Amino acid sequence: MLTQQQVQPVGDALARAVYHAQTQAPVLRWLLSDDAPVSDHLTTTHTRWWVHEWRYSAKLAPRVHHHPAERAAVGERSWTFYRDLLAYQQAPTEAERARLADAFDALVDKETGYAALDDRISKTADKRTQLLAVLKHPDLPRHKNDMELAARRRVRKRDVSFGPQSRDGARAWDTFQTLAATAAKLGVGFFPYLRDRIVTPETTPIVAERVVQRTSIVVPSSA
Repeated sequence: MLTQQQVQPVGDALARAVYHAQTQAPVLRWLLSDDAPVSDHLTTTHTRWWVHEWRYSAKLAPRVHHHPAERAAVGERSWTFYRDLLAYQQAPTEAERARLADAFDALVDKETGYAALDDRISKTADKRTQLLAVLKHPDLPRHKNDMELAARRRVRKRDVSFGPQSRDGARAWDTFQTLAATAAKLGVGFFPYLRDRIVTPETTPIVAERVVQRTSIVVPSSA
């Protein structure tokens, strides 16, 4: 039998296992900085971020006089393709989906003669499924700025207060920071919301109910 101290770590591990095992919806995972491979069942459902792909090429340090021009040309083609992807997200069509898939193949099929750049292009080609996940799921986010900002808030609080001192404290952090972030996304003042939930809980909907209202999710009856 697990002790009270063991329950939370085991629960966290099980939650991560479920997260990695699910395949019903596209899971968002940003590009690993070392291009580490991801297992097959994950690569079919994960998306990667185009902005990071070009950052790797931009960090190259060409030595031959014509290589900077080759790198710039690849960058221009990449950003043109990325802008086309953004336009596709606003008005997706089957014809444009097919065109963009072919355009990607043409983009990564070119050899520049600059070995380091060609290696980066080859790595981009290997991520075709993830980079083109947006063609099947146009509602995928274009970047991970929101997630990075959310994580940064937690880091700033940790730096200021030296972190939670107990499991209960960590759960309190998670609860209230999640509430605050969600309320902000809904355009709801966090402190007025807390006041109303304390003073008039019977007439103040919880954050989850507000999310349901905003997204028009149909919640099945418990009956």
